[in-house]
Amino acid sequence: MGTEITRDEFDERDYALFRGRLEQGLSELGRLLERPGFGAGPVTAGAELELSLVDRAGQPLPLNQAVLAEAADPRITVELDRFNLELNSSPTLLAGRPFAALAGELDVLLGRAGEAARAHQGRVALIGVLPTLTAAQLDASAVTDSARYRALAHRLRRLRQGPIRIRIAGEEPLELTSEHIALEGAATSFQVHLRVAPPDFTRLYNAVQLATAPVLAVAGNSPTFLGHRLWEETRVALFKQSVDDRDNLGPRRRPSRTGLGTGWLRGGALDLFAESVRLYEPLLPVLGDPASRPGDDRTGVPPLDELRLHQGTVWRWNRAIYDPAAGGHLRIEMRALPAGPTMTDMMANAAFLIGLALWLADQDERWTYALPFERADHDFYCAARYGLDAELSWPTGRRDQVTMLPAADLVTELLPAAREGLVGAGVATAEADHLLAVIAGRTTTRQTGAAWQRAALTAAEHGRTRERALAVMLDAYLSRAATGQPVHTWPGGA
Repeated sequence: MGTEITRDEFDERDYALFRGRLEQGLSELGRLLERPGFGAGPVTAGAELELSLVDRAGQPLPLNQAVLAEAADPRITVELDRFNLELNSSPTLLAGRPFAALAGELDVLLGRAGEAARAHQGRVALIGVLPTLTAAQLDASAVTDSARYRALAHRLRRLRQGPIRIRIAGEEPLELTSEHIALEGAATSFQVHLRVAPPDFTRLYNAVQLATAPVLAVAGNSPTFLGHRLWEETRVALFKQSVDDRDNLGPRRRPSRTGLGTGWLRGGALDLFAESVRLYEPLLPVLGDPASRPGDDRTGVPPLDELRLHQGTVWRWNRAIYDPAAGGHLRIEMRALPAGPTMTDMMANAAFLIGLALWLADQDERWTYALPFERADHDFYCAARYGLDAELSWPTGRRDQVTMLPAADLVTELLPAAREGLVGAGVATAEADHLLAVIAGRTTTRQTGAAWQRAALTAAEHGRTRERALAVMLDAYLSRAATGQPVHTWPGGA
């Protein structure tokens, strides 16, 4: 989150100094948010896309640093595991054709990453969880050689006081323990950023929180992990458990470091930053450069390096972001969507989520009192587990009334609202209609990325072992994804 990490060993003095800077940062942010006009400006969107590198046999290719050097583009960075990369787009105006702009830049970066991977006999895979992974490939040697990741692994283990414990229900339940944070690298996502003016933050943040479940239900792309058939979006359960820092030996009195949150937001963005500081221990106590802090002339924007770094290690599914760039501003980072299957699919997911959230934000916020946050949180995980078969709660628009609907029916009902939200924000009507038609096609055919993978795996298992069938399925997935056609049109699936 903007701070270079060059150390992987810290002592208690480092943590004490860092906590002091966090408190100072909260005070500075509070004053900044009260400054008239702070964060005002056009609404923009951006994205981060995580991917996996695989070899010709579909196995993870642990050469991200070599591929990064070959690609030679500052918008491409390494991620946690040696077979992970991340592509970072530039922000683009939401008005106009924002999703075409994002897709265009990400396609260029994807092409560069793919060309660099081919130089090392590899290719790129956009998929929530790489299905060919084995437990042996997720040991300590899988983690990228970086001080940041070594420090994270060490601190999480110290706080947890034991190994990582993974328990995921499903058709073939999975239980395992591991000593290695490398498990987290198995999960790759498509993260969408939306710039928000401070006065609008609370309404839009709550709207994003509610909108996430139905969007996730129609976006699932991670049905397997370590050879087990699990959730529609197994990545959600895997990520949450793999970075849990709560003491394995005692009662868990505080929420997980990864979650939807603790309740509907009633104050403003500052409350979310304060909650991160109050609830969660620092993981990377690296101090920013004091010389970079602005003076007291009230024209400078503080970098708040420590607060930004700490917030970057609290992995909410929807996260508040403070950025000192462009005069300083706030963003909402939407982290629940999976990578893949295609650029069109990912842009459709982003359009549905942003459009629905914008529409909800314009409604009377009494729905945050009608629908208990605990139900919204429960629905989020139901959507991840069951996809379009989930039963989801939704406010009816009448005072204190909530209904339960199958996710497929709810998605269909919400598409016109999402269109209204997009068009009202200035998104070109043709772009909104094109992308939301992709969501409608997925809902009608019931073929999400997860559904296609499950059906393709079943077909591939005739006469093959599960391990070989997963590789065959992945090869077919990558071949179809390379056409750019959205997943609901793919043959050979559901």
